[in-house]
Amino acid sequence: RYEQRQDFAVVNQPFFRNTLLPLDSNGKPDMSFFAADCFHFSVRGYAEMAMALWNNMLEPVGEKQTYNNFTHDRSKLKCPNPEKPFLSTQRNSGFGNSDLSLEKTESSVPYWAVIVTAVAGILVGSL
Repeated sequence: RYEQRQDFAVVNQPFFRNTLLPLDSNGKPDMSFFAADCFHFSVRGYAEMAMALWNNMLEPVGEKQTYNNFTHDRSKLKCPNPEKPFLSTQRNSGFGNSDLSLEKTESSVPYWAVIVTAVAGILVGSL
């Protein structure tokens, strides 16, 4: 939707996709990253997520880290590169005119096949 815009971009930041539960020295979940309800993050957990999000925004599309290692190490915070002092988008990562466009493509399944399959499924399910 926004791919052709020069002044706006939407970029998926996958830093939480493959994240594992942080463990303490005993191999048990490190509860210092979680609030009292054991579901939401604590201040420490939100700090880790903020650092991971910031780092993801600076990484080029296609090279973004898909996990967070929960080290609570401020030295892992990245700074903008002097050659690219901006947030990475699909366009400035080199995919601006590539085949990664999200244009509509012709469906390989005819619309009537979906209707016939749905009706057949209802009939079989009711039997």
